[in-house]
Amino acid sequence: MIFGKLYNARWSIERTRRDHAPRIDGEKFRAASETIRGLLSQVAEASSPESLRGLEGVGAAAYFKVFDDMILREKASFYFHGRNRRPPLDNVNAMLSFAYGLLANDCASALESVGLDAYVGFLHRDRPGRVSLALDLMEELRPCMADRFVLTMINNRVMTPDDFDESENGAVRMSDDARRKFLKSWQERKQEVITHPYLGEKLPWGLVPYMQALLLARYLREDLDAYPPFLWK
Repeated sequence: MIFGKLYNARWSIERTRRDHAPRIDGEKFRAASETIRGLLSQVAEASSPESLRGLEGVGAAAYFKVFDDMILREKASFYFHGRNRRPPLDNVNAMLSFAYGLLANDCASALESVGLDAYVGFLHRDRPGRVSLALDLMEELRPCMADRFVLTMINNRVMTPDDFDESENGAVRMSDDARRKFLKSWQERKQEVITHPYLGEKLPWGLVPYMQALLLARYLREDLDAYPPFLWK
């Protein structure tokens, strides 16, 4: 799952390099991509959760270092200077938190549908009321399903600065109308058809969490020799 997360983060960087080369610092993006590429073999050979978390942290830092550069419009209102939550302190983090919540719910439902307990995780420690296994499963899907969706909503001008409200303590949240707009676009995105990289079958984005949950269940029941993460292409 961590391998998939870093692989997909790198692919997101490479996609921006390819599609928006004249508008970005190509060397900065190349350096971030190479940093993450160098971590993949280490992740594949890691033998403990602690070492995995350390490698994940290095990769996440490289990825988020260029995340702000992937935002190409309305930079005065849409900027990313680091991840913050509980509460989000800017428009981009408010969108990321909402998207991650939606993705976590989708992953939890997918796990339950294949007979797995969404509350018993591997990398995320178990806490009362926390869907730890869903948080594990969604790690590889964050860059390609949630992060890229947020970037699209900004860069295509679907979301505007007027869609957000800031409270006295600095917390930023989307307005009710903005949340409805976000949800509508999220559901539309889930209908887009892709080819699953492991199965080679066409399916809508919305079924990806279910298919990964199914593959995980097959691995845990020893029907597969290894769990195949979703490697976005």
